[in-house]
Amino acid sequence: MKSNRNKARSSTGNVLGWTSTSLLLLSLGCTSVTAPGGAGPGGMGRWWPGWPSANSQGPQGSAADVAETSEPVDDRPLVQRIPTPTRLVGYVTGKAENTTKAKELYRKGDAIFRQAQNASEKERIALFGKAADHFADAGDAAPGSALQQDALYMQGESLFFANDLNGARDAFETLQKEFPRNRHSDRVAARLFTISQYWIETSKAGADAWYKVNLFDKTRPLMDHDGHAVKVLDQIRYDDPTGKLADDATMAAAAEHIRNERYEQADEFLTDLRETFTDSNHQFLAHMLGIRCKLEIYAGPQYGERVLEEAADLVDQTRQRFPAELREQKYADILARAAAEIEFHQAEKLAFRARLRGKQREFGASREIYRKLLRDFPNTPQAEEAREALAEIDGLPDSPTQKLAFLTKLFPDSKQSTPLETVQSQSGDDASEPDTESNNGTILR
Repeated sequence: MKSNRNKARSSTGNVLGWTSTSLLLLSLGCTSVTAPGGAGPGGMGRWWPGWPSANSQGPQGSAADVAETSEPVDDRPLVQRIPTPTRLVGYVTGKAENTTKAKELYRKGDAIFRQAQNASEKERIALFGKAADHFADAGDAAPGSALQQDALYMQGESLFFANDLNGARDAFETLQKEFPRNRHSDRVAARLFTISQYWIETSKAGADAWYKVNLFDKTRPLMDHDGHAVKVLDQIRYDDPTGKLADDATMAAAAEHIRNERYEQADEFLTDLRETFTDSNHQFLAHMLGIRCKLEIYAGPQYGERVLEEAADLVDQTRQRFPAELREQKYADILARAAAEIEFHQAEKLAFRARLRGKQREFGASREIYRKLLRDFPNTPQAEEAREALAEIDGLPDSPTQKLAFLTKLFPDSKQSTPLETVQSQSGDDASEPDTESNNGTILR
């Protein structure tokens, strides 16, 4: 019984092993596989493409039948017959590679693209659209290949010249996503940057109203032109952070947020520009606009002052890093006004805190805050208020008197009483005194 089970397991293992081996070989591009015991050296058949395989009749088939069903012999070396990585990718993704068809479609698309460049205005858009279709088919016929990279790029170019900016954006972004380090990255970024600028201009022209929906114009998004433009700019710097236009896209996105008074989002882009693109030509402008954004974000003395501290730090950095630019009077005046505004808000914050303490009759804390205001910001309007307030509260108690103090004597104190302390008994006169409380040489106090 045990022997039968072992034979069954052995048989099952052989079947499973042969099945997995067959699937692996088929995934590598083999056109036929012969089961163990079939024709071929060692009874394993021939596993590589182009080698003759046994027919379905097995060894009992005639030689003529075998000759009719066998494949032509491939005399290439074994290394040259191993499937390429692109072929393996096509097998995994379910998209079979057809390089010959892809090249033919690409040539047709390229011919139509060249024809469209010399065509009349009426025919040009239709021809560019037709070329885009051929390039799309060429890319689908060769997935994961260098040809698909070129096809996606030319598809985007064709759609761009066909005035289908939405389709061009999709093609370019697909290229950047599927092939992050392709050779067209700089040109793709330039096209996407142009598309975003066009959408920003249409938004400025008033075509971006919330109630306007675009259903027919392919040069514009369905709605929210400004939002789509900023998204494209953000995608440019995400796809290629070290590209030539990454810092330009960051600054353009920040400027668009400022135009729409979205200062917190603009400050995020400007902070990224200052910290990431340290050698950018936009550094000075990023510092100046960053100061303005932080001042706009500040919500008043009732809220935290961290954003004011960051703005003050930016003022100091700007003066240290860009002395040449600040020689121009208009920039020096802008920075001086920003610094004065920051000091005004910081002084107002201290005055607000001092007034609050005064209302709570904590005059000691109020005096300290007013003194700090006079020490740090003596030239602000709040300094005069501090002098007058100090004169009024001079001589008043630091803390308010406790009302109904007699009630504290009626109720026990919530604090725990101090435990007894022990000290070592001293020699001399103290040692002669009897200690009736302790016998171990210590006195309880």
